[in-house]
Amino acid sequence: MNLILAMTGATGAYAARLLLEKSPWPVTLVASEWGQEIYRRECGPFEELASLAKEVCDNHDLAAPASSGSVPNAGLVILPCSSNALAKVAAGLGDTLISRAAHCQLKERRPLVLCVREAPWGLIDLENARRVAAAGAVVMPMSPPFYMFAKTDPKTVTMHDLLAAYIDRVLAVLGRPAAQNWETAR
Repeated sequence: MNLILAMTGATGAYAARLLLEKSPWPVTLVASEWGQEIYRRECGPFEELASLAKEVCDNHDLAAPASSGSVPNAGLVILPCSSNALAKVAAGLGDTLISRAAHCQLKERRPLVLCVREAPWGLIDLENARRVAAAGAVVMPMSPPFYMFAKTDPKTVTMHDLLAAYIDRVLAVLGRPAAQNWETAR
């Protein structure tokens, strides 16, 4: 089974690369046009990221396997998840492969993790997060588990370290236990 990774137009694209590198499952990558552009601006050529995926699907291809509930998968992670993508999922829209795949995850009761990057959240964002959580999604704002570095000099912790620890938490939500947790870190 594949893990589906969807990238939308919010900052934090490096975390998507880490998920591709750390995933125990083969990854199907879907990126919106702005997801691709943000990756280019923050990390470099999108093609380098795409080369890490088992499969890359066009966000406009509503005939791709991820758009059908009949195709099993390990889960769908939207990372980074923009407020726009959160709103589409909350409204039940299926006008792109990303929003249609999210809809399928919810209706099939499969794992859907929305790694919302934007801040601060307004009332509309909070309501949208409430709606998707009530429908079965996990809303996981891109907030690193800072406690994992409690015994580390803060001046030595890098963005890579913080995002790698965050990705370990995302994978744990999908059923892959993290090598380190609160109990082992303290």
